[in-house]
Amino acid sequence: MQKLLKRVALALCLGAVLAVQAQPVAQPPVRIALIESLSGPFANTGEAVFRNLVWATERVNARGGVKLPGGARNLAVERYDNKGQNEEALAALRSAIDDGVTVIAQGNSSAIAATLIDAINKHNEREPGKRVLFLNYSAVDPILTNEKCSYWHFRFDAHADMRMAALMDVLKDDKAVKSVYLIGQDYSFGQAVLREARKQLGVQRADVQIVGDELHALGRVKDFIPYAVKIKASGAQAVLTGNWGNDLTLLIKAAKDVGYEGKFYTFYGNALGVPAALGDAGVGKVIAVADWFPNEPGDASETFYQAFRQRFPRPQDDYVHMRMQLMMEAFAQGLEKAGSTESGAVAAQLERAAVAVSGHKGAMRAADHQFQQPLLVAMMGKQGGPGVKFDVEGSGYGFRVIKTIAPERAEQPHSCKMVRP
Repeated sequence: MQKLLKRVALALCLGAVLAVQAQPVAQPPVRIALIESLSGPFANTGEAVFRNLVWATERVNARGGVKLPGGARNLAVERYDNKGQNEEALAALRSAIDDGVTVIAQGNSSAIAATLIDAINKHNEREPGKRVLFLNYSAVDPILTNEKCSYWHFRFDAHADMRMAALMDVLKDDKAVKSVYLIGQDYSFGQAVLREARKQLGVQRADVQIVGDELHALGRVKDFIPYAVKIKASGAQAVLTGNWGNDLTLLIKAAKDVGYEGKFYTFYGNALGVPAALGDAGVGKVIAVADWFPNEPGDASETFYQAFRQRFPRPQDDYVHMRMQLMMEAFAQGLEKAGSTESGAVAAQLERAAVAVSGHKGAMRAADHQFQQPLLVAMMGKQGGPGVKFDVEGSGYGFRVIKTIAPERAEQPHSCKMVRP
């Protein structure tokens, strides 16, 4: 009897060992370093990006992760705070590389993006065995895919000239506007926006008078009342601005406080407190351009938005971007087609990426690594009004799509001379 029991025990132990050996070995995740403003005046923009990227990686991971020869691997986003400063961004890049991360994601500030591009180019030359990729979701200075284009940098947002052209497609038909005030943040992106605004106004609406043209310090102005007073005194019937984050919210709030009644043509007026700051004063007056809006018509778009709100139900977390989802899908696709996590192999596939999420499609242009996708222009309205089923951040106000621009119309020429490894 004892021999029988020993045999049974041995068989059970052997079966347990074989069962453990048969289970797949868990692979480490593919890590993405988010180098973003996670403290300071633009911390809300960094946290909004983090939520978007986390949701995007969760979707990839839920379907089994990225299929690679050594086994499926999840995607993971790791946080590195650049505090909105170039030097801090460089320190974060060094930390990420020291931690073994070879994929960088950043976007809020074109000046920081340009700094990272230069640093990554130099690093990749020095350390060909540890090359780094740069995924850019919102740094939109056109120079980044023109004169400063890099094989290691991929931009998934429409650049400033593309966004400006989309706004001008609406402004050219807005015959009530005869005068415009240009205002922007005083750094590479803000300067590029106003430069392109002057250029495109001259072509599309030569009859429009520019009654103000100024730049202000990035992230340092706490009181925009003096600017709002000048805007009102100028008699401008519209303000055109590329401002983002608190620099936009505070500007628009100040305009409301001084009783300015003109329109706002914006790059980012559809979230982060802007609709709530304006209230009824913004209805029919605030216009924004984006790659997607929650009120874009169609069941697929509505399902996409509701899924995000289920994942992040707090009103203050209501800030979802289609381009960030497309970016992560393109990255996952690049990994799988490369069959490797090595940056050079992934880059070779990523520059040919073509992806879709909830009916939205986009493709990377290999010549300059500028993603091509539809652009939409929308106008602020009251929730429940025509075309405004969903509001923004629980404000009671949302954006009605008034124009859709196909990728082939949104596309613009480039001056990139790509240096390939």
